[in-house]
Amino acid sequence: MNLSVRHIAEQVHCEWVGEGDRIITGIAPLETAGPNQITFLTNPRLAKFLDQSQAGCIIVSKKVAQGRAGTFLVSGNPYYTFALVSQLFHPLARPRPGISDQAVIEENVSIAEACCIYPFVYISSGTHIGPGVTIFPHVFIGRDVTIGQDTYIYANVTIRENVRIGQRVIIHSGTVVGSDGYGFATEAGAHYKIPQIGNVIIEDEVELGAGVTIDRGTLGSTVIGRGTKFDNQVHIAHNVTIGEHSLLVAQVGIAGSTHIGKHVTIAGKSGVSGHLTVGDNASIAAATAVIKSVKPGAIVSGILPAREIHKAHRSIAALFRLPHFITKLTRLEKILRAKGILELDDRLGSDTDDLSSESE
Repeated sequence: MNLSVRHIAEQVHCEWVGEGDRIITGIAPLETAGPNQITFLTNPRLAKFLDQSQAGCIIVSKKVAQGRAGTFLVSGNPYYTFALVSQLFHPLARPRPGISDQAVIEENVSIAEACCIYPFVYISSGTHIGPGVTIFPHVFIGRDVTIGQDTYIYANVTIRENVRIGQRVIIHSGTVVGSDGYGFATEAGAHYKIPQIGNVIIEDEVELGAGVTIDRGTLGSTVIGRGTKFDNQVHIAHNVTIGEHSLLVAQVGIAGSTHIGKHVTIAGKSGVSGHLTVGDNASIAAATAVIKSVKPGAIVSGILPAREIHKAHRSIAALFRLPHFITKLTRLEKILRAKGILELDDRLGSDTDDLSSESE
């Protein structure tokens, strides 16, 4: 693909500076990009590397572009603009529409125009598939499923009965949507299954990574909000709701009936206990164990080592009070030293001062 800098700028709604007629043929990293390639820079502290780059065009902020020689796309959000430019050069491949003779399609299935159904796909009765949907080999779709327009379902995905999937959704290989929630009643030491008769709703423009599992609701729905993006190997339990445009990184697990707000970020290997609420715009750091609700906009972190539960609760309570005790200890130390009662070596004193400053 050969696109001029001017044409790219028009397509991604950016200003351009420099050689508008320069032809760009592809994308590359800042350090290796050549004269016919475009790249980007998001961290102003790395602006010194711009002068060393051989890139034909660089996506930067207005502040970085000012006073510099070269060809630039000027953006208020360079990383977002880079995403748009990447889509120009690498659009999602659209296979030729058609339904393979080797696909198994039960009665009472509705498939709209311009769909591509690969061999060895199984589609159960009562399912409705919207226009432009692509379903790759070895996908199983249960009964009464709805799949919205232009959705992509990659190989070896399982979509269980009554699931509703919106438009422009991407589901990567090995993902299971609508598996039974983990519900059992215990009597006399034995565990008895509670039928999971709810469903899963995936709203528009969601992307589910490889190996994701989303359980159906016990009675109601498990809901994944519009524009939310999952990394690989994320698990969502029954009756969880996740708001719009949230980000869940690899190996996140969310227990049943928890509500995750809008624009929430949950970093890798974090776990959220059941029946909690994580407020809008909250962020959960990597490997965090969330055992109580998180307020909107909060940033939380913390790892809990396994121990006897009563001791664990006492340790957590003591940890929360630690900054208070450090402050009291520091004040007491100053009083004792002022009265000549206590002489501490410099090392102990500096350590205590550091802890005090952190607690404050």
